[in-house]
Amino acid sequence: QVQVVESGGGLVQAGGSLRLSCTASGLTFDDDAMGWFRQAPGKEREGVSCVSRSGGSAYYADSVKGRFTISRDNAQNTLYLQMNSLKPEDTAMYYCAAVGAACHPDSWSIVSQDYRYWGQGTQVTVSS
Repeated sequence: QVQVVESGGGLVQAGGSLRLSCTASGLTFDDDAMGWFRQAPGKEREGVSCVSRSGGSAYYADSVKGRFTISRDNAQNTLYLQMNSLKPEDTAMYYCAAVGAACHPDSWSIVSQDYRYWGQGTQVTVSS
């Protein structure tokens, strides 16, 4: 049985940092590229970042470029998102998911029904 658990969220002041983790079990972790997504109240879920199976390639939403860094440790079946210089508009529930064999450059950020192994999410709240 596949289990995915996100953690590391919390309440932080603007300008602060958080590191999110996503730990998976019951699957072959490096079979899939992995992504971080977020959903704010009243808004659609959106892509934040995507990393290739090996961790060698990464993609970011324009809104987080230069502030967030995605990484993965395949030996530990864990995906990370280092978030620096946080802004109130980063407030959302953050989720990880497997996005398939690769992060497609033109479409990875669009949530697809083919994305799988969603966790329950971790809440990030940034106060101004």
